Amino acid sequence: MSSGNPLTVLRGMLIIIPWALHLVLMDLICSLLLPLSYYFPDTVYNISSLVAYTNWNWIQCIFEVFNGGVITMSGDVVPQGESAIVVSNHVSWTDFYMIQALAIRAGMLGRCRWFAKIELRKVPLLGWGIWAMGMPMVSRQWTKDKRELDRVFAGITVRKWPTWLISFSEATRYTPKKAEAAREWCRANKRPIPKHLLYPRTKGFVTTVQHLRKAKHVKAVYDMTIAYEHNHRFLEAPTIWESLSCAGLSGKRGYKFHVHLRRFPLEDLPDSEADLAKWLETRWVEKGEYLEEKRDEWARAA
Repeated sequence: MSSGNPLTVLRGMLIIIPWALHLVLMDLICSLLLPLSYYFPDTVYNISSLVAYTNWNWIQCIFEVFNGGVITMSGDVVPQGESAIVVSNHVSWTDFYMIQALAIRAGMLGRCRWFAKIELRKVPLLGWGIWAMGMPMVSRQWTKDKRELDRVFAGITVRKWPTWLISFSEATRYTPKKAEAAREWCRANKRPIPKHLLYPRTKGFVTTVQHLRKAKHVKAVYDMTIAYEHNHRFLEAPTIWESLSCAGLSGKRGYKFHVHLRRFPLEDLPDSEADLAKWLETRWVEKGEYLEEKRDEWARAA
């Protein structure tokens, strides 16, 4: 049954509407908390984390329980309750399911904070709620974003908020066209070309590490690698509508979902900007090799 089938559409609407109404309520609560964040920042952070947990856990339940998305995991064990910097490749709008699955295991789902586009701040309820939750809202021009980053990082470094600070280091979703452009850029700039990936943008990562290594409770960098397969087509992911409306995602629909985690103690990372940028570049090359191995593994199992 296709995702556009009337019965699938009806099923999807019946599943999504209650969750969407809860999302609006969540954003309303967080928006109302925004004026209080100046006076009671810790309380607002904790309440918004709890409210976010209820909504994010709900959508994860839709994906895994209602719609049969089976996420396989490999790599290092996620420590319970550990604050960390999270970097990941970016394939699809549905990537967050894989990251959230690991966050649930670590007891950190409500503490996830994602880099968001600054334009969202102008969106009533949604943007205000994101801001109240302590999400970094950036333009990707890191020199211009200094004030916003100082605001977010202060909550983590000074107030010691437990956090997974998550970014997609490629800054955009992977497509064959973007991959070809990235390969051309790498060749022109004598950079290694990671397989199945775009070249990572290092400035945001460097800035984040340099700030958050001051926070003693932020212990590690988690390097997550996300992979998909659909009917033997590697890195083909479902649309967000499919993920919310279609049953049997990992059954009759033939999708595979995988996330691989590598944990790197923050104290082991280099100090200088150049060395941190090189560190991330090296991780991306290794990530590409892992994806190549995963593609071959799935092909052999077909």
